[in-house]
Amino acid sequence: MSNAQPRVILHLDMDAFYASVEQRDQPALRGKPVIVGAPPTQRGVVAAASYEARKFGVRSAMPSVTAGRLCPAGVFVRPRMEVYRSESQAIMALVRELAGERIQQVSVDEAYVEVTNPYSTGDADEVLAQALPLARSLKQIIREQRGLSASIGIAPNKLLAKLASDLEKPDGLTLIRESEKVAFLRPLPVRALHGVGMVTEQNLAQAGLKTVGDLQDYPGDLRALVGSWGPELKRFAFGDDQRPLDLGDDIKSISSENTFLNDTDDRPTLRTCLREQADEIAGKLARRRLAAFTVQVKVRYGDFKTLTRQISVEEPLQEAREIYRLGCWLLAREKLVHRPLRLIGLGVSGLLEAQARQLPLSFG
Repeated sequence: MSNAQPRVILHLDMDAFYASVEQRDQPALRGKPVIVGAPPTQRGVVAAASYEARKFGVRSAMPSVTAGRLCPAGVFVRPRMEVYRSESQAIMALVRELAGERIQQVSVDEAYVEVTNPYSTGDADEVLAQALPLARSLKQIIREQRGLSASIGIAPNKLLAKLASDLEKPDGLTLIRESEKVAFLRPLPVRALHGVGMVTEQNLAQAGLKTVGDLQDYPGDLRALVGSWGPELKRFAFGDDQRPLDLGDDIKSISSENTFLNDTDDRPTLRTCLREQADEIAGKLARRRLAAFTVQVKVRYGDFKTLTRQISVEEPLQEAREIYRLGCWLLAREKLVHRPLRLIGLGVSGLLEAQARQLPLSFG
């Protein structure tokens, strides 16, 4: 092990953020399966779901009609994005006040905080444990001042801190010690590792590598299975992650546009175009190991009038089919194809480093 000062990373993740804000602001909703999104009687999608609704299989980006079928008692609430953004700013201000400025906010309800103390003494496990009182104070002040619960993971790096925050949701606090990280990772599915998406998971499974332990024991060169990312994936399997916090605040997006030779409102043509754009965007997300919270469509008519519409969801998107479905929904909801289009575009923003979907042992 290196003699360098051990890093201490917290990952803060608000619990069912959108739905929890609604339950806080409307006490009658507490304890009920709240679904933030358009009602199932309309062509809409789910932006977020409370833990009570998730027990029925409801998740973000799902069509509202499907959510209504899975959870007949679900209470549908229209999203209030401005309220959620304002709440996020208040929470992050509390985090900065208590934990300092080294914060990488990755979405409205999620952030990494580096609290490494260069003057800490003891081995890595002892240094990490010293962050427990701070994490407890963060959870307490958010509950007292904002009326919301948060889950926090403490670990020596971002990879493990994210996994730790997912373990005991909601209202969880989990510490992964340096000495425990290899054993902790061993039984997890490979999809739990940062950057392992559906395609990579399938490639690894074909080689018989289904758990992180399989990756730890694999004697061959992973580059034969996942290309140049192989050495980093191997390090991740042993819980080693040197990625620094991204403290910049650049707005990032990925988009694709198509200008037609002749203006068209032909639905099959437009759907094919959107599907190809979604595939292109998903490919770029996968290569850069990113996910997105917002999908946007752009249309331009023959008179060059241009409109854009967007939707944000609580859980990050990576798959082409989800991006395509939301793009089609935006076109239909806004009735954007009421006349022939000169241009159609699809884009995603609110980007963050891709993470695994929550582990089976998680509550949400």
